[in-house]
Amino acid sequence: MAQHEIETQWMGKMQFNALVNGHTVIMDAPERVGGEDNGPIPKPFVLTALSGCTGMDIVAILRKAQKEVQDLNIKVTGELSKQQPIQYIAIHVVYEFKGDKVFEDAALEAVTLSQEKYCGVSQMLKKALPVTWEVMYNGLSVFNNKIPEALIAEN
Repeated sequence: MAQHEIETQWMGKMQFNALVNGHTVIMDAPERVGGEDNGPIPKPFVLTALSGCTGMDIVAILRKAQKEVQDLNIKVTGELSKQQPIQYIAIHVVYEFKGDKVFEDAALEAVTLSQEKYCGVSQMLKKALPVTWEVMYNGLSVFNNKIPEALIAEN
């Protein structure tokens, strides 16, 4: 069975260093809670993992189809609960592409394939909370399935 394994070492105060595939990732807390702010807090790494996973899917899909975009920027927003434990209750991903108009459909298809078939991080998260996405191409919205804020607040 394949598996991933990381090791995390407490470095004092609120800092932890994680060894991930030979790369050190620093996590820390802000000074106001006893850290030294030497790195991000842990929770946003969930959003980071999602953006990296789906981004790599999209690049691979577009390359395989021999479609080119000039730029891809991915913004991921995690809506936090108001009560303890503070956790994400909804996630929204915005894909911002720039490129020749002829590749717009390919970009939208690549995002859809990533979100619905390939991105394991997205699939895991969808078991726990809504993950929605929007695709922007040259500054124009070409797809958006975001859940209205009022529905999120009810949960």
